[in-house]
Amino acid sequence: MKTSIYSRHRFHPDVIKRAVWLYFQFNLSFRDVEELMIERGVDVSYEAIRRWVDKFGSTYAKRIKCRSESPSPVWHLDEVYTKINGKMVYLWRAVDDEGTVLDVVVQRRRNTKAATRLLRKLLKKQDIKPTRIVIDKLGSYGAALKIFGMKHLQDVGGRKNNRAECSHVPIRRRERKSQKFRSIKNAQKLLSAHGQIYNLFNHRRHLISRNTFRKFRQQANANWDSVTAPVCA
Repeated sequence: MKTSIYSRHRFHPDVIKRAVWLYFQFNLSFRDVEELMIERGVDVSYEAIRRWVDKFGSTYAKRIKCRSESPSPVWHLDEVYTKINGKMVYLWRAVDDEGTVLDVVVQRRRNTKAATRLLRKLLKKQDIKPTRIVIDKLGSYGAALKIFGMKHLQDVGGRKNNRAECSHVPIRRRERKSQKFRSIKNAQKLLSAHGQIYNLFNHRRHLISRNTFRKFRQQANANWDSVTAPVCA
């Protein structure tokens, strides 16, 4: 018999998954979520919410990844810097041409080795091989693609990589609300979970009709109920 992921937790699963959903879906701090839960009659501390996000965010993200469809074969790669404990680090990010987050890798360097690690992880975890890889003018990407024999797939120039650059915005908002990340390990864990949950609820509503958006939202909510079930079917 499978054990519930919520076993030995004092609060009801509906309370836990609602708190985690609020944190990832909106640009809220743990204290903000605490206030919203209290307004709903649930007295839970922000520290408990932090532990739930840390534990169940990753679990939900893995379940979402297992149920998600294959991404587009057109990949966009980009990196952006941030500071963790006063030291410069880089958030290497990959999305497809529809805005779906493929992966986020937090690394200390911005060189060929770091770009190679990102590509290796993408090729290992994605269900589809790329047909085109859009990058900026950073030489590390070209060197890494050459190592994997995919130099012919690279596409550089102009504003072609705006898709990846714009995808950094939700992460920047989360970073500011969290008042910076505390460590590379915690940043990696949070951003990996954030990417998958973002994919589930990102419907690009400006490109679809209201009726279509309503159907997509209902489907996303149904999928959320499924991945947050005590025992995944």
